[in-house]
Amino acid sequence: MNLHSFVTSNARWLAGGLNLTFFGSFGQTFFIALFSEHLRRDFALTHGQFGSIYMLGTLASAITLVFIGKVVDRYSVTQVSTGVILALSAACVVMASANSVITLVIAIYLLRLAGQGMMTHTAVTAMGRWFVAERGRALAITGIGHQLGETCFPFFVFTLLVVLPWRVVWLICAVVLLLISLPVVLRCFGRDRTPQGYSVANSEQGRQWTRREAVINPWFWAALIGILAPSFIGTSVWFHQVHLLDLKQWDTTVLVTGFALMSATSVTTGLVAGHLVDRYSAYRLLPFTLLPLAVGCLLLSVASAPVALWVFMMLVGGCYGMNNAIFGAVWSEAYGTRHLGAIRSIVFAGMVLSSAIGPGLTGWLIDVGIGFETQLIAMSLGALIGAMVQIPVSGRFVKQVRENRLHQSG
Repeated sequence: MNLHSFVTSNARWLAGGLNLTFFGSFGQTFFIALFSEHLRRDFALTHGQFGSIYMLGTLASAITLVFIGKVVDRYSVTQVSTGVILALSAACVVMASANSVITLVIAIYLLRLAGQGMMTHTAVTAMGRWFVAERGRALAITGIGHQLGETCFPFFVFTLLVVLPWRVVWLICAVVLLLISLPVVLRCFGRDRTPQGYSVANSEQGRQWTRREAVINPWFWAALIGILAPSFIGTSVWFHQVHLLDLKQWDTTVLVTGFALMSATSVTTGLVAGHLVDRYSAYRLLPFTLLPLAVGCLLLSVASAPVALWVFMMLVGGCYGMNNAIFGAVWSEAYGTRHLGAIRSIVFAGMVLSSAIGPGLTGWLIDVGIGFETQLIAMSLGALIGAMVQIPVSGRFVKQVRENRLHQSG
């Protein structure tokens, strides 16, 4: 089936998943960081203090996600999506009304849990379960919501902040979720999709790993490095984006343009990666995901021209595009779909945990005199090591998938 036919015949489910990832942007670091200057000023916080607050709220959301992520295995996608959108809307209201550091921590906790965590977790788990033969394409298309959010919302927020207080902008976000995102979910996810050409029973043939079996498998954690590195690095850069602009003496328009370039690259790369996943399988592509990130961090550290940020954003977009398609599918291939929600809850909790540590650690390092440019060199080295780790992981998953099939035939 070509891409046009695939999208046309599955438009409602793909649109529903894209809707979740798009509006989940309200809980993503890049979005919250757009308000960082206002938050640090109003609450009298240093870079390190705000990073620590952000880390605390995000860590709490990661712990919570481990326990509630498996609800996607127990309730319908419509029910879970509705609850998560309502929770994210409430989180926006809490942020708008925050009048103390404690309330700020609670707001960040709710935004991270509902937005970055459950909105994306629900969308990706649904696509991984509903689609089999073209899982890679479904995940790549759903992931476009992230890129659209990164393209649209910085311009949206910067424009509104010129004429409105930052608290009013958060209230607008809450209303948008209720008036746009919720109706779209109810329309698109009105009924579950049975994988085309497969019965539910057939889609769950072969060994179906439980969450406990997956987490005691060391290769699961080795593969997880491929997700943790982009989460740590990307969150750290977006969280300190205003500081980075000041450091490099770049205008905000450079950043807005960079987000647009990153989104375009991520969408293109994601669609190509999705096609390759469907053709060759996800686990064979693992070693390639972190290489663009390693190159991009090194470039951003040493370069002074604004074009360096654009190249960095395009390289990060390539990494994100590959990750959305490859890591969205690899867990289904390696561990089956019956307990996919429970297994993916650990994956997303790891991502949230990594994104929690990033701003706190890097903010503290800035406060003690270790510049962000120096930190970027360390991030580049870490991404390169992570890419090397994925080589044996890929080989192991090849064997593991074969063992799963032998289990099916046996």
